[in-house]
Amino acid sequence: MTGAQLLTFVLTLGAAFAVPGPAMLLAMRNTLTGGLGTGIATGAGLGLIAACWTLAALTGLSALFALVPWAFGAMKLAGALYLIWISIQLWREAGAPLGEGQTGRRRWGRAFVSGMLVNLGNPKSVLFAGAVLVVIFPAGLSLRDGALVIGAHFMLELLGYALIALTLSHPAARGAYLRAKLWIDRTAGAVLGALGLRLLLSR
Repeated sequence: MTGAQLLTFVLTLGAAFAVPGPAMLLAMRNTLTGGLGTGIATGAGLGLIAACWTLAALTGLSALFALVPWAFGAMKLAGALYLIWISIQLWREAGAPLGEGQTGRRRWGRAFVSGMLVNLGNPKSVLFAGAVLVVIFPAGLSLRDGALVIGAHFMLELLGYALIALTLSHPAARGAYLRAKLWIDRTAGAVLGALGLRLLLSR
């Protein structure tokens, strides 16, 4: 593996990262509701599973999904239902005041798990990672090179979501969110619900 190949991989993932989706939406809302630590914890959960999908692609899970389509379908169904569940909760609780009962490690832990679950329910990520790996890297990457690719993916995700958290944790951003919480949460709920339905109905 060359440095140019690794850089191409990082730039490709960076371009994909910039496209808004359920992961980005979750990270943004968790930051606005829980602050910087919650946003970073969400990003860590999202990044961990994204890196795991790259590991899965390196070990041939994308080929397994092609051979055993029901496994892919089961994971996709679970992810779609989870997104729809989140969207319903957001819509129902949009008018409620922002809860402050959970603080510190407990809130960060819940944010971390929510990030993991959102990306765990998107098995298409392993297909994307597999396609990117095949195009960019030579066959038969060494264990060291594979670990470097996975580590680079995790760090890219973590830094990206940390940057979002730093931006949105500013008091002005949080104040604007609180003033428009009803409509922001309902919009977020509608978008996540639509993404869940799209995942549910897609082939």
